[in-house]
Amino acid sequence: MNDILTEATAAAYVAAAGFRVGPVGRVGVELEYCVRDLSRPLHRPAPELLLDLLAHLGNPLPGGSGVTIEPGGQLELSSAVGASMADCVAALGRDLALVRSVLAGHGLILDGTGLDDVRAPLLVTDHPRYVALAEYHDRRGPKGLEVMCNSASIQVCLDAGVDDADGVDWGGYRRRWWLADAIGPVVMAAFANSPHRSRSGRRWVSHRQGLRFGTDASRTRAPRRDDDPRAAWSRYALAAKVAMIAGPGRWHVPAGLTMRAWLRGHGPRPVTLEDLERHLGTLVPPVRPRGYLELRMIDQQPGDGWVVPVAVVTALLDDPQGAEAAAAATEPLRSPLRRHRDWVGAAREGLADPALAAAALACFTAAGDVLRRQGAPLAVRDAVGEFTDRYVARGSCPAEDRREQRRKVRVGAGG
Repeated sequence: MNDILTEATAAAYVAAAGFRVGPVGRVGVELEYCVRDLSRPLHRPAPELLLDLLAHLGNPLPGGSGVTIEPGGQLELSSAVGASMADCVAALGRDLALVRSVLAGHGLILDGTGLDDVRAPLLVTDHPRYVALAEYHDRRGPKGLEVMCNSASIQVCLDAGVDDADGVDWGGYRRRWWLADAIGPVVMAAFANSPHRSRSGRRWVSHRQGLRFGTDASRTRAPRRDDDPRAAWSRYALAAKVAMIAGPGRWHVPAGLTMRAWLRGHGPRPVTLEDLERHLGTLVPPVRPRGYLELRMIDQQPGDGWVVPVAVVTALLDDPQGAEAAAAATEPLRSPLRRHRDWVGAAREGLADPALAAAALACFTAAGDVLRRQGAPLAVRDAVGEFTDRYVARGSCPAEDRREQRRKVRVGAGG
């Protein structure tokens, strides 16, 4: 991992490592949760406490899920790779139930929301990576620290796809990358669960994603569409700003240094493969290729609602008929240019946007059909159907429930 890289070798590595080709069907999920102490709502439980409470369960947990603590004390469960969506959901669901049970015995809960809007952001780790990342964000304002410490998401991880030279196979990595990008704003809007209204009156249904977009555009915006996703991802990664350079003691936080500039000799030392891997780990576009496709635009959901985005995304990307339906549903949303404004619009308006609402209903209907045809577990199918009826068919999303809860609290406090 200490090999010195040239610009050419780095570009080739990023292109190859981003999309590891092969058959599709495997599923992985990462669940992030803000942890709350019911007796002390403003208290942030210490990472050491959480890990100690869960230690007897083992790590990984019995179902194969890994447990880690995020920089603000959020708890993350990373599932084992499932041979199918059903296998992944079942194993992760068992592990999550165990964790919830242990924490509940100590008055702690996993909060099913995309953003903690009660506690002030606080870094609870002294790991040099997170200290450096916090310093990097701090130069640009408070949004980055809030994302680091107070956000919680669902990340659905699917195979990149086969090597399709002609680009017409829905199982090929080119079309899967394209389709993941196409459905991304719809998925973000449907599962938005971090509402916010700014002092200026600007409305967000996914403030978590809005905050992320407001940090560093070179590391958070979606890459431009391209017929060659490997080349596009490589260009994106090398053009992105470097957030940290590891070293003894406190890590160096450069100002305005891109990875390409560092590779060309403008950094404090040569670039190693370990440096490049660390840099890739700091890039957080809505869909990130990490050998597989990692869909990162989904807010955490209440209860066991996390199952719904996992099932819907898998049905639309891994089934050819689901993919065809999703492509048709999102066709009216697509513009010939990179549509960052569409991502931002989805985070602001959600399914209140009629075009997004229509696309979402078509996508969810198609996903339901796929799940029935494939014989997905009844509980999963029911969860998708209930979510579709409660939110998508009404042009709503979970963020609206949270808005209503806040309204009732305000009314009660005033009465």
